[in-house]
Amino acid sequence: MLLRLAYLAVSNTFAALRLLPMSDRDKDAEILALRHQVTVLQRQLGPDKVRLTAEDRVFAAALLQPLPREVLRRLRLIVRPDTILRWHRDLMKRRHASACKPKRPGRPPTVRSIRRLILRLVHENPSWGYRRIHGELATLGIKIAASTVWEILKQEDIDPAPDRASTTWADFLRSQADALLAIDFIETVTLTGQRQYILAAIEHTTRRIRVLGTTAHPTAAWVTQTAKNLTMDLEDAGATVAYLIRDRDAKFPALFDQVLADSGITVVLSGVRIPRMNSIMERWVQTCRHELLDRTLIWNENHLRHALREFETHHNGHRPHQAMEQTTPLHATPEPITDPDRITHLDIRRHDRLGGTLHEYQHTA
Repeated sequence: MLLRLAYLAVSNTFAALRLLPMSDRDKDAEILALRHQVTVLQRQLGPDKVRLTAEDRVFAAALLQPLPREVLRRLRLIVRPDTILRWHRDLMKRRHASACKPKRPGRPPTVRSIRRLILRLVHENPSWGYRRIHGELATLGIKIAASTVWEILKQEDIDPAPDRASTTWADFLRSQADALLAIDFIETVTLTGQRQYILAAIEHTTRRIRVLGTTAHPTAAWVTQTAKNLTMDLEDAGATVAYLIRDRDAKFPALFDQVLADSGITVVLSGVRIPRMNSIMERWVQTCRHELLDRTLIWNENHLRHALREFETHHNGHRPHQAMEQTTPLHATPEPITDPDRITHLDIRRHDRLGGTLHEYQHTA
């Protein structure tokens, strides 16, 4: 628009210079001829069919504005005089609005290094949603809102929440979280076709997971021994557990409940086909399958134990949890980074577990 206005101003300046050597008689004749042409155009097109560009309106308003309203009414124009005055008012409004417009409206943009790190995390971990990425940033001490992560991913045409399903959990589990422990079996199959059973327990308060063992034959003696190992582990850790939630699986013998009862732990059975009564454990089972078992080819039982140990270490020592404000079960979230120079020059190192199946990010020492 500015280039068009400059062109109109220069061309009309030369036109004005051309009128200087003309006599008054020649000018009057040209004015009468132009007025007659305007009359013919108005008669043929009508005032409602005249279309002027924005540049034409601005130039006409600036040229005719100094003239009084009475003079404008006597002129034969292709538009009404009131329209010319309205164009001039609109021009003044835009001028004042541009002068008062703030230089940087809204909140400041996200630091470029943080934006690059978010895109790096989502490309290296396609299954991570925006909240999982927000949690990983929190473990690195980078303070940023989850909604900002969402906006950055949407701007890059990346789905902020891929393959995620929302589930409503029962509120009563949260109120009793300090004294709750949940346990469950997980089934998987090795490359040889052998079925393996994994027994794991999770603390509702800290979300700490304990993989109690894995076997191809979960006999009553084996399950009872894992119960004894669990009670000794809880005693060594100083954990105060009053209730243990489990389902009605036939692999749990009566002696399993008796061992826990001798340690002061009451076994609470979940309802038939009501997984939300053991929702914390069921959610971890889904996480284990999604992040480990579905992405790893298990050779045999020893390989499965090794993979579970690595995943247990990753889950308890690094993986953030939304229910715990993006903290980990065994480590607190570091203090947010406030130094502008450190935020601008982020140096993040990636540590791989299980050959790159699990990724952990840390600041370079």
